[in-house]
Amino acid sequence: MSTTSATPDPVVVRSTVPARMDRLPWTRFHWIVVVGLGVSWILDGLEIQIVSLNGPSLTDAAGSMHLSAAEFGALGSIYLAGEVVGALVFGRITDKLGRRKLFIITLAIYLVGSGLGGFAWDFWSLALFRFVAGTGIGGEYTAINSAIDELIPAKYRGRVDIAVNGTYWGGALLGNLVGLYLFSNNVSIDWGWRIGFFIGPVLGLVIIFLRRTIPESPRWLMTHGREEEAKRTVDDIEKRIEARGVELEPVPDSKAITLKETPPLGFAELTKIFFGKYPKRSVLGFTMMVTQAFLYNAIFFSYALVLKTFYGIPAGSIPLYFLPFALGNLLGPLLLGHLFDTIGRRKMILATYGGSGILLFITAFMFNAGILTATTQTILWCVIFFFASAGASSAYLTVSEIFPLELRGQAISYFFAISQGAGGVVAPWLFGKLIGNPDALASTGHAPPTGPLTWGYVIGASIMVIGGLVAWFIGIDAERKSLEDIATPLSAAEQPPGQGEMSEARS
Repeated sequence: MSTTSATPDPVVVRSTVPARMDRLPWTRFHWIVVVGLGVSWILDGLEIQIVSLNGPSLTDAAGSMHLSAAEFGALGSIYLAGEVVGALVFGRITDKLGRRKLFIITLAIYLVGSGLGGFAWDFWSLALFRFVAGTGIGGEYTAINSAIDELIPAKYRGRVDIAVNGTYWGGALLGNLVGLYLFSNNVSIDWGWRIGFFIGPVLGLVIIFLRRTIPESPRWLMTHGREEEAKRTVDDIEKRIEARGVELEPVPDSKAITLKETPPLGFAELTKIFFGKYPKRSVLGFTMMVTQAFLYNAIFFSYALVLKTFYGIPAGSIPLYFLPFALGNLLGPLLLGHLFDTIGRRKMILATYGGSGILLFITAFMFNAGILTATTQTILWCVIFFFASAGASSAYLTVSEIFPLELRGQAISYFFAISQGAGGVVAPWLFGKLIGNPDALASTGHAPPTGPLTWGYVIGASIMVIGGLVAWFIGIDAERKSLEDIATPLSAAEQPPGQGEMSEARS
């Protein structure tokens, strides 16, 4: 007589954790979350800015690396390829093991990869170290974006997520200020770029200690059979807030959500959910991520080479032109972010994507006509990316909030990987080729033809306008709504009273 073991019934819990988190006022706890986790974007901005400013030094015939413009552009692509791999690997891990466990791991990988970059001896060694650093930052994107959205109250989520993503440009500013010294005559051409790779790791070591005080996402805990731990975490957060004299209203049981434990999903199942259950949302996420990735990686990685090749700006002076450009990118998300919560997601995405695309069209033709100087080119880029920066930040916000909680990390990694592969990895190499010989102006007195790069700008402008239009027609009005209202968790056993998943069509 044979016996069979019955499969245990899935654990079912009823929880008010999401409602309790969303009704919290803004407090010191939320500032700790923003500072401790938001540093990821500062590090990424610092990394890419340092490499961008390294361009003239790494391609200079007087230096030891002797890279071509195409090889230098390839370094940007390799770093972004590392981000893609890191996002895919750690996106799955963060949904399985939690947000908090990934904080230290991904940061440590970045610290090692970036630090080793300062010891590179040729193109291939530097490419390897840049790839490792990229995997760490890619993993950071998935774990950090997930945690921020799940820990920040619904009414603040849009502006906070956009502002935090915008702090990328705070890192770029920091890298630029350091570059004023490292890439001047005060430091030898072979020491400046090496020292630059050590700055990010020093900052990262300081942040490790702050991250230790940030708890695991209660939302993640409750969907992984750890409801009691989720409650204790929220209890602790509320006690911290009430200890400062803030009175919190109790959350009625009517706002509870019922969840059942669900097994991990495979890649095929994920694809089926993304494009089977959420086809419009998947198209939306893909389009927004690809368009902003192409534009930013194309312009940013080639910025220093454009100033050197077409305007004859020496390497030591390039940081002076980048300061206002980075400042405009930083101010855009900070000043426009709250409008994504008040005016709404779709309207602001159309305005920022479409507006920056139209302005880039105008700038491209002015560049080709030869009527721009290094100063006027910089001013126009400042205006363009004031809007584009807020739009790019909203792409990460959109992808992180329109899919179910159990898939948040993987959704971010999935669309980040696709977008970087389709737009980000190709763009730096392509624009490096379009620029031509970076030493032409110095050696012959004539810059390369502007036509090829002009068409590159036209392509970038066109896809940004397309991204804005897609968001307008199939975007989700997610402003000031609970994450569970925007996308019902896959583990939901029943629909909460008065709640319901938003339609894929605009509401």
